[in-house]
Amino acid sequence: MTDGVKTALSLSALRTRPKDAPPIVMVTAYDYPSARAADAAGVDMVLVGDSAATTVLGYASTREITVDELLVLTRAARRGVRDAILVGDLPFMSYEASDELAVGTARRFVDAGCDLVKVEGAREITSRVRAIVASGIEVVGHVGLLPQGAASAGELKVRGRSADEAIAIAHEAIALESAGASALVIEAVPSAVGSAVAQLVRIPVIGIGAGAGVDGQVLVFHDLLGLGDGHTAKFVRQYAALRDTTVHAISDYAADVRARRFPGDAETYGMPPAELTVFQSAVLRPRQ
Repeated sequence: MTDGVKTALSLSALRTRPKDAPPIVMVTAYDYPSARAADAAGVDMVLVGDSAATTVLGYASTREITVDELLVLTRAARRGVRDAILVGDLPFMSYEASDELAVGTARRFVDAGCDLVKVEGAREITSRVRAIVASGIEVVGHVGLLPQGAASAGELKVRGRSADEAIAIAHEAIALESAGASALVIEAVPSAVGSAVAQLVRIPVIGIGAGAGVDGQVLVFHDLLGLGDGHTAKFVRQYAALRDTTVHAISDYAADVRARRFPGDAETYGMPPAELTVFQSAVLRPRQ
């Protein structure tokens, strides 16, 4: 594999993907154009993340997005994805209460076009994972920092810096694999923890702020393209500054409109001269 060239990722082979395979590339997308762009770029997996709550819908946290809202975005992304594996985030309180609720919500996301669904946490969530998998739906787990578990922005911080917390994260990853998860996301942990978890489990471990020793990486679409205007996490690398470009472009447009420089001849439709004469004589006659 050469840089930038995609190696096909098979959904059926995800759980058994060799640890020495090229890293998995995942990015979030929340609508048709972002999904089309990600798919055209050759990413392996597209996540319709609950991060849409803050990046797209303007909520203060990921906890606020509803199932119905996320399903609208999921269907749009599905129409844009042709080759990548599509993963749907099950939003806060849409699966935690019972196995039945978890399976029902997961089914709605599969019906909307997802190949897999993602849930956060372990412990009682392992039962939800087992139930979803038993219903025939594949699951991506999520350990480390759990944004849905953060009641405030101040709780969005690195996990696993103490040995006890790091051990707990490792045990959670193992439990999720045993419950039938096909892959894991591990978020905001020391790189040593990310690497250890990737060695402990056989399924792919996709990191976001977990160092380079994992089996793949995921970033939020708006973060990597520089489309946001708030705090950017330490683990984000911006590959473009599209918000600045967008603001400048709209500002230039506004200035051209106000100065009557837009539209110009190139953006204007004309009429055959004879038709124009008839039209003007019919509607521009002086009023009596």
